[in-house]
Formats: sequence, C-alpha cells, structure tokens
Amino acid sequence: MCGIFGVVNDKSGDAAKTVLLGLKRLEYRGYDSWGIAVQSKGNILIAKRAGKISEADDWKKLPKSSIGIGHTRWATTGAVTDINAHPHFSTDKSFALAQNGIVENYEDLKKSLSKKGYKFVTQTDTEVIVRLIEDELKKTAYLLSAVRNAFLQLEGRNTIIILAKHSGEIIAARNGSPLVIGTNPQTAEIFFSSDALSFAEMTKKLIVVDNGKIVRCSDNRVELFDIKTGSKENYKLEDIKIEKSKIDKEGYDYFMLKEIHEEPFAIRQLIKQNGLDYAKLASEIKKAKTVYAIGSGTAGVAAAQTAFYLREIAKINCISLVGADARDYYNLFSKGDLILAPSQSGETADVLEVLEYAKKKGVKIASFVNMPGSMMTRIADYKFMAQAGPEICVLSTKVFVSQIVWGYLVVKTTVGQVAEAKTNLKELAKKIESYLQSDSKQVKQLAKKLINSHDIFLMGKYQNYQIVREGMIKIIEDSYKHAQAIPAGDLKHYAITLIEEGIPVIVVMNNDKVKSDINNAINEVRARGAYVIGISPEAHENFSLHLKVPDCGETSAVMNIVPLQLLAYYLGTMLGHDVDKPRNIAKSVTVK
Repeated sequence: MCGIFGVVNDKSGDAAKTVLLGLKRLEYRGYDSWGIAVQSKGNILIAKRAGKISEADDWKKLPKSSIGIGHTRWATTGAVTDINAHPHFSTDKSFALAQNGIVENYEDLKKSLSKKGYKFVTQTDTEVIVRLIEDELKKTAYLLSAVRNAFLQLEGRNTIIILAKHSGEIIAARNGSPLVIGTNPQTAEIFFSSDALSFAEMTKKLIVVDNGKIVRCSDNRVELFDIKTGSKENYKLEDIKIEKSKIDKEGYDYFMLKEIHEEPFAIRQLIKQNGLDYAKLASEIKKAKTVYAIGSGTAGVAAAQTAFYLREIAKINCISLVGADARDYYNLFSKGDLILAPSQSGETADVLEVLEYAKKKGVKIASFVNMPGSMMTRIADYKFMAQAGPEICVLSTKVFVSQIVWGYLVVKTTVGQVAEAKTNLKELAKKIESYLQSDSKQVKQLAKKLINSHDIFLMGKYQNYQIVREGMIKIIEDSYKHAQAIPAGDLKHYAITLIEEGIPVIVVMNNDKVKSDINNAINEVRARGAYVIGISPEAHENFSLHLKVPDCGETSAVMNIVPLQLLAYYLGTMLGHDVDKPRNIAKSVTVK
C-alpha cells in the first residue's frame, strides 16, 4: 500500500513535475492523499492534500528543483486529511519523510517520545518515525546514522524515503515494503520508487534494494549500507525488463476495459515462454511431498484454480491457501514441499510472510509475477514473469487471466501435454478476442437490468466455482453491491433461504461432468422465483437470460470470467464509479 517516488539530478529542472508523473503511475497503490517535497535554495517546500494525485494542481506552486520526493497514500493509521498526507516535516524542517508500511509498535514509541517532550501534529504512525530520527540526531551529527538507528526500532513492514535540506540528498530504507532504484547513466538521473514501472521509460538500469538495507544518494552517487551493521555494501545493476505497453487508455474510457481487451495478448505471451522453465517446475511438482498454491484476493482465486487443475488434470493433491489465513499450516510445511505463488505485484505482505517462513523450513517456491524486481521473485526458486504489460487498473483482469493460464500450462507440462495445452490456449485467445468484439454488448444490457439490485448471487461448481468467486470479487470491487458466490452443490444447505422472487442469480456452467448438478441448482432457485442469468455455451429452459459463451473445453473457466469482468465494469461505470480506482482498496497490499 502507498507509493513513494523520488528523483535526484532531474534533467528537466522541475523535480515536482517528474515526481508527479511517477506518483500517477503509483496511484494504484493508494489514492487517499498525495504529497510532493522539493529542495530549493537550501530549503524544503511541500505541497500535499487529501484526494487523488490525478486531480491535483497544488504542486504547480512548488519551485523549480532538481531533487524531490513524493507519496501517494492508502490510509492505515490516521484519517484521510491534508495534515495526515505525506511527506511529513521534521520540527526544524531540516528533512521531510514519507513512508510505505505500518509501524506496528508506533503507540509504544509515541508514548516514549511524548514523555521526552516531543509534540505530534498528525494522527499517523509515520510522524513517530520523524520524531525518532530527531531524537537520534541528538546523539549523532550524521543523518544517515540517525535514520539507521531510528529504523532499527520499528516493528512491521516499512520503507521510508527522506529528503534532506542541507545536504540535498535522499536517504531510503527498506524492511518489507518494496523499494527499487532506477539509474540513467546518460543523464545521471537517479530515481527511487515502490515499483520499476513508474520510472521505466526514464531509466536504463535497476537496483533492487533488499530488506534490511539503507541507501544514500546525492549528486550522481548511490551508496548502499546494511541497516544493522552500518557497513557499506556493493549493489548490482540490472537491466529493466518491462514488457512494452503504452501507459495510456488508448481510446478506452478506463484502463479496466482496455486491460480486459488485452487478455488475448496476455495469453499469447505465455504460449511463447521458454518451455524448459516449465519442465523444471513440472519435475519439482512431481517429486514434491505436498504442493500448496497461495495468494490473496484475486491472486488467491487464481491459486485455487491452479490447485483445481493440478488435482483434476494431473491427479496431484494441491492445497490452496489464502495468505492471511495460512498460519495454521506453518507446522505442516517441511523440506520437500513446494509452494506455487501467483501475484500481480510480488509484494503482497501476508503472502510474503508465509513464503519467508516456508523458505526457512526448506520449502521450494515458484512465483508468477507481473512486476519486475519484486521480493517474491527474488526469494523464489522458480521464477516466472507474466509479461502481460502494465496493469494500471487497481482491479486485476488480464493478470488474473494470465495467472490461471500459467497454472494450466504448468499442469499440462506436468502430464506431458504441452502441445495440446498451447493449441487449446491459442484457440482460447481467438475466442476471447471474438467475444469481446461481437458478443459483449449483451452484458451491458444485463448491467442495466441489475443496476437497482441490492444483492447478486453467483453459482458455480467444479472448474467454474473459482470463476464465480472471482466474479463476486469484481462485482463487489466495481459496483459496491453485495455479491455472494455459492458452491452450487451447497445451495440447499443454507443459501436457498435467501432466494426469493426477482433475486438475480448468475449461474456459470459448461458441458462437463457436473452439468446435471448445476441443472438441479438452477431448477431449485428458479422454483423460488429467482431471475436466473446463465453464462454457458447452451441455453437452459429455466434461464431468464442466457449469455452465450464459446465452449473451450479444458480452458472454459478462463473464457467464462470475461463476461463477469465486463458485467462488473458496466455496473461500476453506470453507477458513476471510478472503476480504475475503487474506494478503499489498493492494488499492491504491502501491509498486513
């Protein structure tokens, strides 16, 4: 959550504008408030305000400068107000600081600092870090040492960035939340950020800052230190590898719709990937004692779908876990186990915590990530990149499709059916493309019918149960309506009490081994007066409305998510919501 950005040696001479552009690309991480600080003529000036950075113009009042930092916030501690927006000044305005993370022990630290006479003007845990540094500066004349000593007192996953007034330098420290540095040798510009995408077009090389490291940058020099020991360390410059894709809407009203239309591209990117990497992972899967698939939110659904493919196609037991609720499996992890971890950002805090623990117990990890330089990629034994291009909408659509297609490819490789898998996926990409071009208008009409519905139920089974779960997530995220995914076979045990005249029930079904079970569930809700919307290749006599989709065999589940994504999109836009930036959520959840 939250995004930080910084620039040193800005070639334009307008660091505030450069930081603004970086923050706009980080806004998916949070958009409750924003702030920019620049150093000019020996002083630091700050512009900050509650609201989205995309709607801001206060930054234009900042002076020209070659160095600055910025922040876009997802509120954790402290309300969404102008004063709580980052960056925060030190008392003497000698430095300004922004944070991505949560200081879990901030209340104890605040009490201790208050007893020493420090005053607090915000509700944030971030201000505690500022006052800690001030306190440490009473013991040392060096800002770097003060920052290091203060940072060592923080509990939780945190990354901070500091702009210093007198030295004109940026200092940043990482423990958990992401931090990457981009360099451009031709212009001598140096960039700090929460992800590489934000500065990819302006840089040539990348430094991924590991946990427990602190960086100091002034002029054209980057220095890396160990936080615990203070010793200077070498760092590695890597090429920036981000799939080329315009970071604009290209004629679409929202990034979400554009990214749904990019799903065939995302599938084709996976088809082209190196089969040897898949073969190595497949070999590990076959010899693993226990296979787990883990994720949170949408990635958790993708992990569960991958687990389904492993059980159904490869006959391998795979247990799907939700990151935040996996602690009860800690005692079961052991050497010889394998974890499959799909993620958009590769920085999801509750998943990383599980992976870090599992790694210590000798568990092998395979990651599938869309963002280069992520911590998940760095700790994985088997590293896969989606190469789906930037996904700007906070809601994941094309990367979700990419994740379950990756899972399908891995499983088919495990059973020696790579050629068949690629043929199926090529056909799937074509069918999704055709559906988006010609058949999606009916979904828009459905959205108009559901616009006043307070509750929307979704039913699925077998290959489609995780798909209706993801449909539920998308409808909730975009429309703010109550949606509920129900296992079709479990309907009669509890949820049928909620079915009454006119209640919309979306049923996803295919010509597979559970078709008769789904038919029974359809009959049961229809008999109670439900308005049944069927997403399937064939109509059913009890459908009130049929959304026809192509039958794609083993990959039908991927096809079936498309109309649900579109339905969420149309519901959200018809209700006047910003579907790219829904309220209260962020794309990269880097705090627990």
